[in-house]
Amino acid sequence: MADAVNPGVVHIRVNGRPAPQGSKRHVGNGRMIEMSKAVGPWREAVRAETRSEMWILGRVGKPLDGPVEVTILFWLPRPRSHYGTGRNQHQVKSTAPRRPAGRPDVDKLARAVLDGLTMGGAFADDSQVVTLTAQKRYVGSDAAVGCTIKLAEVPDA
Repeated sequence: MADAVNPGVVHIRVNGRPAPQGSKRHVGNGRMIEMSKAVGPWREAVRAETRSEMWILGRVGKPLDGPVEVTILFWLPRPRSHYGTGRNQHQVKSTAPRRPAGRPDVDKLARAVLDGLTMGGAFADDSQVVTLTAQKRYVGSDAAVGCTIKLAEVPDA
């Protein structure tokens, strides 16, 4: 959805389990493939939502040009071990961490999103990103895993 005050701002919500874009491995004849099988579907989900939002905004074929600021908030599922047992199975333990400080790495999650944004036509190349803010949070029990993305054109002055 576009920001009513600033048409150079785009908000995108992507549902699904965020996957990191990690290493690639060589399979011969100069071909490289992703090590993670999950990154392809995740990147495609980002591409599809970006394309849809750009269409809604009338920006298909008109990517953001110039410097771009990207803010990404990843919503990750809590591990089962963070919850109680029995009648407390839906309550988060008091000893469970508040933030996901382990894998997946936030920078690798962001790389997959930036590639999906580029493929979806948000901008011509992710080298246009001059500011990148990315956070990981645990999703609440009533919310869906995924990410929210805010893109903003930055004045080049």
